[in-house]
Amino acid sequence: MEKRYVIKSVLPVLLLMSLMACNKQANYSSIKLAHGLDPSHPVHKAMVFMADTLNKISEGKMNMEIYPSAQLGGEQQCVELLQIGSLAITKVSAAALESFTNNYQVLGLPYVLRSREHCYKVLDGPIGKEFLNSTEKYNLKGLCFYDAGARSFYSLNKDISHPDDLSGMKIRVMKSQTAMSMVKAMGGSPTPISWGELYTALQSGVVDGAENNPPSLLTSRHYEVCKHYSLNEHTRVPDVLIVSTVVWNKLSDQQKEWLQKAADASVDEERRLWIAAEEEALRIVQEEGVKITYPDKAPFEAKVEELLESYKVQPELYDLILRIRNTR
Repeated sequence: MEKRYVIKSVLPVLLLMSLMACNKQANYSSIKLAHGLDPSHPVHKAMVFMADTLNKISEGKMNMEIYPSAQLGGEQQCVELLQIGSLAITKVSAAALESFTNNYQVLGLPYVLRSREHCYKVLDGPIGKEFLNSTEKYNLKGLCFYDAGARSFYSLNKDISHPDDLSGMKIRVMKSQTAMSMVKAMGGSPTPISWGELYTALQSGVVDGAENNPPSLLTSRHYEVCKHYSLNEHTRVPDVLIVSTVVWNKLSDQQKEWLQKAADASVDEERRLWIAAEEEALRIVQEEGVKITYPDKAPFEAKVEELLESYKVQPELYDLILRIRNTR
């Protein structure tokens, strides 16, 4: 069953009124983008590039104000503001959009997106467009996808070179049924723990390992306790830049064209920045004593094949899985 966010949180009244007043301006010469990332993050830098591009191609007739670091609220709060038209744009993980349409579950399944190159081909093509347009009935329209890297296993005491190495290991996962099913299928014991509590859980041995992308391993400082990083790259859940259709539908055709062009231009920049951030993260954690290995992915893929086949009972999703896997 499809679900949707409901407005539970309340921003300060004056801030909310200010945002709504700004968005009532007829010409939308200045639009607001808010997100929860630090300004040093490659996604934020890509957004700055987008804002600069928008200003340039519109010859100053359309501008973008960016509010990073959750200044206007966290991910869910920003989505809520988009739905009522009090904020124009935000960035979410594709996983967050599962709340609106089941199709987004597929992007979180292991080895459906086989590599960075395959991921780009899928997201840049007609399948990607279908995803971006699939949430419009919830007042949310996708502008573009951003690379968020591949998630891999890291652990306290040993390499995870084969799924058999996960036997008996407690692996932290997001509070996601898909993530839990994946780790269980591979032979591990999935343990949902919030991101903010994970460092302590690793340090105290509550869990034996976790899984995430290289920049997250670095910025979380989990490398201080986890000295084994096995790049099996089981999932590639992208980020999605979404715009409020309340705002979008009030833009002129010219403004829509400017905004979409600026978003599209930012995709290549974000990908360049992300790859550089990954390389830098791997270099630093290696210098800090982390052993990085590149296991054969085939045994991991074989372990989750039954999980993917279980989607046959949901023909629409299974067909989507096959279409993605057959993209060349």
